[in-house]
Amino acid sequence: MEGGTTFHFVTDGIHAALQRAFEAANGADVRLGGGVATIRQYLQASLIDEMHFAVSPIFLGSGESLFAGLNLPKLGYQRSDHVPTPNATHIVLTKRT
Repeated sequence: MEGGTTFHFVTDGIHAALQRAFEAANGADVRLGGGVATIRQYLQASLIDEMHFAVSPIFLGSGESLFAGLNLPKLGYQRSDHVPTPNATHIVLTKRT
């Protein structure tokens, strides 16, 4: 893709996908893309170092819950930043070292 973005489709698990991403990044940051189920797998495995998400005060209806049943502090995560704005609250979770 323009700008050097590369996509790899890996079907042998999150650890293999992450390893391929690190290799492809060649020392640069690796960003996780995917839906709720993908992100939950990486959170449960404590493989996300930092996660920025925005919570918007609107009702979207049904869907998958990102944090249901996850004990983020037990998994090693903490809220390291939050910025409220009129349209969203931006929250950053980081993995404790």
